[in-house]
Amino acid sequence: MRRRQRHATPSSSDPAVGLKSAVEGLTGAIDAGGKYLPPQEVSSAEAVLKKASERLALSGKHTVVAFTGATGTGKSSLFNAMVGREVSRVGALRPTTSRVSAAIWGEESPKALLDWIGADVRHRVSAEDNSRSGWSAHMGGEVPDGLVLLDLPDIDSLRPEHRAEADRVLDLVDVFVWITDPQKYADAVLHDEYLRKASQHQTVTLVVLNQADRMATDQAESCREDLRKLLADDGLTAAEVLLLSARTGEGVGELRDALSGATKAATAARSRLLADVKREAETLVPHVGTAEASVEVSQDDEVVTSLSQAAGIPTVLDSVAVDYRNQAYRMVSWPLWRWVRKVRPDAIRMVPAGEREGASADVADLLGRTSLPEPTPAARAEVERIMRSVGSQASRGLPPRWARAVQDASSLDNRELLESLDSAVLTTPLRDRAPMWWYVVSILQWVLMVTMVGATLWLLALTGWSFLSDVSDVVPQVAGIPLPTVLIVLSFAGGVLLALGSRPFVNMGAARRRADMEMRLSDEIGVVAVNHLLSPVQEILEQHRRTREHLGRVRSA
Repeated sequence: MRRRQRHATPSSSDPAVGLKSAVEGLTGAIDAGGKYLPPQEVSSAEAVLKKASERLALSGKHTVVAFTGATGTGKSSLFNAMVGREVSRVGALRPTTSRVSAAIWGEESPKALLDWIGADVRHRVSAEDNSRSGWSAHMGGEVPDGLVLLDLPDIDSLRPEHRAEADRVLDLVDVFVWITDPQKYADAVLHDEYLRKASQHQTVTLVVLNQADRMATDQAESCREDLRKLLADDGLTAAEVLLLSARTGEGVGELRDALSGATKAATAARSRLLADVKREAETLVPHVGTAEASVEVSQDDEVVTSLSQAAGIPTVLDSVAVDYRNQAYRMVSWPLWRWVRKVRPDAIRMVPAGEREGASADVADLLGRTSLPEPTPAARAEVERIMRSVGSQASRGLPPRWARAVQDASSLDNRELLESLDSAVLTTPLRDRAPMWWYVVSILQWVLMVTMVGATLWLLALTGWSFLSDVSDVVPQVAGIPLPTVLIVLSFAGGVLLALGSRPFVNMGAARRRADMEMRLSDEIGVVAVNHLLSPVQEILEQHRRTREHLGRVRSA
């Protein structure tokens, strides 16, 4: 808080704008991460937000200033001197002030505001009071319209209810005027229980060293410098310290200037509330990390690899490769061999399990039943390890409550995860369209087969005819060998060689199909990992990010 001339020019930093931003930030932080923050701190922050809402809904034209301090420091005498008459009782016995007294300057009555504060004694300052107190003369006829001055019970009262009343009202006022004297300015109660906790309220804090008339000038200045050092140790490096004597009037003009300036600026209420909101944000900051871990999956990620093992993907891929070769051989093999292969079981069908509900049409036609083996104990243990690993990685650097929430989110029932893996595999098409070259080779094989069968029938016919007559003259020959025999040998040899020559290409195609299916299944496993492992974790991390950013918004308001 500053003197009158320092209040003449509005601050470049508007407390109203800052308060709006800070309230939105603290509200957002509690909404985003309240359940992961300490309940006591959250309740305190919510109480401050409620107080801010209530105070802003009341009179915005009035500035509430509290005179507070220890017994015997002369705060009630100073209060009466500022008012111009004895409103607050002054006495030598403890406690002297037992109730909150209020003096109001201006025509408008802040009844609702005083009811909210709980001021029992209320006095409207008259023109006669202003003349008697010296306000009119000091301010050139002006009065601090909108000033509400409170005299509070002693903060060191022997009666707990009086101390509690002082603490209650101090939580509601806009400006603090801490009044002390040369004997009590270093009092532990004042510094440890109040001033040290008020470092966020420097802009609305004024410290008055009363009874300066009891010391020589150099002694008074020495006391003031000593008090300033104590305030700096309390964190109040910018608080104003006034030397004053309520008895002689020394320094009272400076106090009037400061109070008048605060009232004219009409920003004290918002400045005080802004400080309260920032203070609450600071209590929450230690319970939020400085950043969030990046948790993602890729096809070559350890998570996908381990989940693939647990889902039996290697077995499925082996079956896919075998199935590819079987299908290829049925197309490119010598037709007689195909008939032999027809009696062999389908490789993919050989993997046992339950019903194939929800499978794609081609897979359902192919398998009829699942092809996944039951996960082994080792596979289940690996899934649990991966779940713990994800939780550990994602919770790195987070405070305990957030870390536990992340670890809990990653520790779902592994049976549910395994079922999701099983479903992901079983709904993935395991076959693609046959390559065109299969059909070309198959046509060639059938041409050779038809040629061999035709040549065989031709040879059989010639053999039967030879019993009736000599056919050597009518049978075409190649190097002395009947043409049908040549065709039979060449067709058979050609079919066998074509089948054998296709084998390397079949093996390469099987390897390529296996790799394609591995990529496709890895994508599906990645989706399961995201949905069942990462999404719950990322949701917590997103809440943490929003909480952290909202608190940052409060601190920068």
